[in-house]
Amino acid sequence: MAKKKKFKNLFSDKASMVIRMMLQNPEKEWVVRDFSSTELLSIGMAQEVLQSMEIKGYIERVKKGPKSFSVLTNPEKLITDWLKWYQFEKNGVESYYSPDKNILKKIKSVLKEQEYALTLHTGANLITYFVRTTDIYLYIKTESWKKDILKIRQDLGLKELVRGGNIHFVDPFYRNSIFNEIQKIEGYSVASNLQLYLDLYHFQPRGREHAEHLKNILIAKGEKFA
Repeated sequence: MAKKKKFKNLFSDKASMVIRMMLQNPEKEWVVRDFSSTELLSIGMAQEVLQSMEIKGYIERVKKGPKSFSVLTNPEKLITDWLKWYQFEKNGVESYYSPDKNILKKIKSVLKEQEYALTLHTGANLITYFVRTTDIYLYIKTESWKKDILKIRQDLGLKELVRGGNIHFVDPFYRNSIFNEIQKIEGYSVASNLQLYLDLYHFQPRGREHAEHLKNILIAKGEKFA
């Protein structure tokens, strides 16, 4: 009997796409080909991720020959383990300053052709209105970080300080998966509810408090947490 192959990091960028898809539709009976809808995931990689998820006890695999499928059985343990591994600091961040009190609206206007996603308190506040802050965090998708960030800075009139700032451009650790799950709220591009929760959980100040408040609001509304 062949030994099951354990995927080296379930919470890497591409591997997490399998997890994210299953969390978005936790009742579904998944077959491997369901994960080939994104060209970033091969059938072989999806198979390895599922095997590792089974070993970890996150899913059960029902073997019925060509009708075999996998079911998510322990999403709570899955997310708990993900939080043990991930923290927002895995991303790269460049910070700048703007005195403009309406800078968030200006960002929406200037970045209308740019792929971005608000995160941390910035993104979650559009759902919760929970934490008062002047800091704005947003993921930016770009092929040339220095060139594109420079142009965005110039278009927004941002200043570079010796230290700190209130506008934070985030170079994502989850370079592919974050932008697969963008949601639109009040005309803004926002990271998925799951990504907001992951980003907030270990973040200071008040990240865990905001993460749990966000989760409770989504559950109360009957909306998908993931």
